[in-house]
Amino acid sequence: MVTGPMLIVIFLLALAALFFLILKLKVEPFLSLILVAFATALVIGMPLKDVSSTVTTGFGNTLAGVGILIGLGVIFGQFLAASGAVEKIAQAVLKAFGPKGSPAGLGLTGTIVSIPVFFDAAFVILSGLIKSLATKTGIAVMSFTTALGIGLIVSHNMVAPTPGPLVVAENTGSDLGLFILYGILCAIPATLVGGYLYGMYIGKRLKHSGEIHVEEASSEQAKPRKEISTGLSFAMLCLPIVLILLNTISKLAFPDTTISALFGFIGDKNVALLISTIVAIIVLRPYITAENSKLYAEAINSAGIIMLITGAGGAFGAVINKSGIGDYLIATMQDLSIPILLLAFIFSQILRASLGSATVALVTTSSILGPMIGDLGVSPILLGLAICAGGIGLSLPNDSGFWVVSRFGNLTVTQTLKAWTLGGFIAGLTALATVFALSLFSGILPGI
Repeated sequence: MVTGPMLIVIFLLALAALFFLILKLKVEPFLSLILVAFATALVIGMPLKDVSSTVTTGFGNTLAGVGILIGLGVIFGQFLAASGAVEKIAQAVLKAFGPKGSPAGLGLTGTIVSIPVFFDAAFVILSGLIKSLATKTGIAVMSFTTALGIGLIVSHNMVAPTPGPLVVAENTGSDLGLFILYGILCAIPATLVGGYLYGMYIGKRLKHSGEIHVEEASSEQAKPRKEISTGLSFAMLCLPIVLILLNTISKLAFPDTTISALFGFIGDKNVALLISTIVAIIVLRPYITAENSKLYAEAINSAGIIMLITGAGGAFGAVINKSGIGDYLIATMQDLSIPILLLAFIFSQILRASLGSATVALVTTSSILGPMIGDLGVSPILLGLAICAGGIGLSLPNDSGFWVVSRFGNLTVTQTLKAWTLGGFIAGLTALATVFALSLFSGILPGI
């Protein structure tokens, strides 16, 4: 197989080919991703017997993680929207933050929700609020999409007990409680700068491909029906989140007990969303005028293409991962004389971009730098937070999350790059700046 600098060249050429197929030739993203995945595997010299299995395994592993989630999430969202629950929640956000501050409110809501809930699940659950808020405020859909996506990914990378930050805290020997506290302190400005401020900026300059559908959705829900209460609307939205959170709490409070096992099953993201979907179908029925069969059909049609594209993104990512580009980049970067916090950020950022997985980037970087903390003379918490900040941005088409945001946000590839990828990069830099600000109080703040 190809090794050394040519790996980077091939990776960049693969991305260029992917963008050319999708943007210039208008080839369907699913087909483009699968084609580039196979072509890249052949170019890097992967044994022919391994090419197909690598692509299909990457596709299957990705859908194993989010396939059921996407299907249930679309149905769950369909019933929330049809019942008017989404509109009620949007009205509450507007009342709390005001029309101008509603994107910041949505972003901070995402930051809170993504602490106990995986990014994919949280985006699927909350994405229904975007169009409703945009309709009521007149603020661009793009601004809300950016605020929500960045808010979710920031806490997904910065705040335990999500897997990435949790492993980073363990590998760096950080006190978990302090790591969570400082992670939240870094997450808030990152969300406001990368999600809200940049979201407002890009929303004024980039027309959203799905804005025409906002009015269509509103007219569809203009039919007479029993009005749902705000309390029930929030209860339905929070149900899967609470179930997943109970799983997290039970593991911490009652480890290795029957209680944690029970809540571990109920709070599994797929089971939690299945329970919530069934409850929604039953409880929301009095508030819906459309037939269930129509709602199912619309949801399944939407979920099908989302699953295909998300799985194909995972297939492409698996090929890149198998190429060894991540190991090569780390070996190259270790020889450079760069401040350790910045080096940790760059390590994590490069792996995030090249491998497509934020969690893999965080785990890999902390596994390498964690054992070296004694020789580096740096606070374990600061080093861990710098690693986490690096995992936020530069989500590319080899990341399944890129396609979740693109499809559920109804963004083109170009729009996703400008809003999600660049917004995440800005949020990551903001988090890193906050880490450096915390380092100024070394010896004053506990753990720093």
